[in-house]
Amino acid sequence: MGIYDLKVKTRAGDDFDLGALKGKVSLVVNTATGCGFTPQYEAIEKLYEKYHSKGFEVLDFPCDQFGHQAPGSDDEIHEFCTAKYKTKFDQFAKIEVNGENASPVFAILKEQQPKEEVKGMKNKVAMKAITKMSATCKKEGDIVWNFTKFLVNKEGNAVKRYDSTFNPSEIESDLVELL
Repeated sequence: MGIYDLKVKTRAGDDFDLGALKGKVSLVVNTATGCGFTPQYEAIEKLYEKYHSKGFEVLDFPCDQFGHQAPGSDDEIHEFCTAKYKTKFDQFAKIEVNGENASPVFAILKEQQPKEEVKGMKNKVAMKAITKMSATCKKEGDIVWNFTKFLVNKEGNAVKRYDSTFNPSEIESDLVELL
């Protein structure tokens, strides 16, 4: 079972069948508007603009589980992203990624890709420190922080997982390979 077998809530509260994305490659991200990694929206938007017409989607799931860095309503988050980062992709309804209320989407993604790819010693040191701050990362495979990124193939299965420090622009070669 992949994520394209699920339905999720849009920021308007409607059901969205992820099955509509079969045949497309997606980047699934748990985001926050008040995080040190929030500027990654810029690089994510660049990837979206460059590859959307070739079958690439961004699935943006705001999450307030890490330091309460995603305050506000779903509409306020969307307004922030479009105003500050000029994002053209939409955000889904705010979710949880860890614990008993974790979104089924993230449960599948974490099962398929339990280990994050971390590039460079500086980032490994940063991720160790972030992991200690993360109150919801309790078991192996849990999301450590905001802006964990999953690259999902055309069938809806996670093929790569990138940690919070991983610059989205460095995902481009993996993305092109899947397209």
